[in-house]
Amino acid sequence: MEQNTNSYRVEAVDRALILLTLLAERGRLSVTEAGRELGVAPSTAHRLLATLCHRGFAVRGDDRVYRPGPQSLPAGTRTVPPLPDRMRPYLESLYGEVNETVHLMVRTGTEVLFLDGIEGVRSLRVGLRIGVRMPAYCTSGGKAMLADLDPAVVDALHSGGLPPSPGERIRDLVVLRRALETVRRDGFGFNQDESEPGVTAIGASVGLVDGHHVALAVALPSVRAGSGGVGALSAGLLRACRNARREVGSTDRTRRNGHQPTMADRNGS
Repeated sequence: MEQNTNSYRVEAVDRALILLTLLAERGRLSVTEAGRELGVAPSTAHRLLATLCHRGFAVRGDDRVYRPGPQSLPAGTRTVPPLPDRMRPYLESLYGEVNETVHLMVRTGTEVLFLDGIEGVRSLRVGLRIGVRMPAYCTSGGKAMLADLDPAVVDALHSGGLPPSPGERIRDLVVLRRALETVRRDGFGFNQDESEPGVTAIGASVGLVDGHHVALAVALPSVRAGSGGVGALSAGLLRACRNARREVGSTDRTRRNGHQPTMADRNGS
């Protein structure tokens, strides 16, 4: 006997699926547009979109417009794997070189989302942070991605001040600007005890992949980071990011949405 499936419809789930469909079809969606399409108040649309962002199915851009997230297939390219799958070979290659915990992360506004990772096997190691969100400025990969942006865009993103961080090494925009200049000079971001006591990390930007701002990072116990340890790891990190940028990264080298070329791009890599 055929059942009426409408009786099983869960309204919140139905609305979320409609939003996912709209994001896939249009590639971008504002809160106002979402509310109008669903016939709900903007506050309700905002909560639904925020939930999609939390699970990685949408991202909120610096322009406050929502786009398909890293867990979604890119619009119009249904045969292209999701971002974590696309970046997995480069994550594995990096892990093979450094033998430390490695992460893939994406930037969403002033935050980074740890999207994938491979945990090291040494007895003293850094654990995985998959699914964790943190302020970008206190993570190595987040610093690398912020360094890709025009300084004016970085200032605008943090117009309300810097959110609290565990390490509190960077307390204001003046210090952040200096830190990002160092990232632009070195080609990678550095974080020692800023995101978590006892953890040191280096991260480098891949740039845009499927419209998402992406970075790779290596994390290790701070006690193992001395005596040139970070310098030895940086070569493998930058090589993995260059390979990913060349093979899956965006070919658009304009400064659209405030993006500058990454360090490797400026050096002709």
